[in-house]
Amino acid sequence: MAKPAAIALNREGRALYWVEQTAIVISASLFVALCARITLPLPFTPVPLTLQNFGVLLLGLTLGSRRGFAALALYLIEGASGLPVFNPAGPGGLAQMMGATGGFLLVYPLMAGLAGWVMERGKASFGRACAAGVLAEIVLFAGGISWLAVLTHSFAQAARFGLYWFVFAEIIKVMLAAAAATGWQYTRKEQA
Repeated sequence: MAKPAAIALNREGRALYWVEQTAIVISASLFVALCARITLPLPFTPVPLTLQNFGVLLLGLTLGSRRGFAALALYLIEGASGLPVFNPAGPGGLAQMMGATGGFLLVYPLMAGLAGWVMERGKASFGRACAAGVLAEIVLFAGGISWLAVLTHSFAQAARFGLYWFVFAEIIKVMLAAAAATGWQYTRKEQA
């Protein structure tokens, strides 16, 4: 008699686990949507300055590679389906994914996945989180500038539109996301 009860409890536990993981991924995608609302359009480039990248980094560093990737893949699906999750300065939906910011948007799952993967490979520290953030930013700019180069037919113009104006802000975002992620990891361990 004890065996069927144990099996039922195990099924309940697994179901609860998946409900919890789904809620985390959905909440994380909505967090990035909120970060996208904090946008500063720049008059000299079609790419706005936004907190989306900070949100992506923070999620990758705190949720890990799988959940971070899943949350940002869901975010792209939400945006492509027309939900107002992208920055309000753009046209929204698929048009925004095909526009000037499309290359940046499309690499968000890879960016979060890479940051999470690096954090999972060792002891959580500020240095590791910064290194993960820098690697993720390289992926971000590679995707964004490559797409801008396709649209403008000029790598130099793509770099002017999508790189030079943003480097300082991205350094700050990496540092803040690394500090928040390592602080969160430390707090979580203290509570355990």
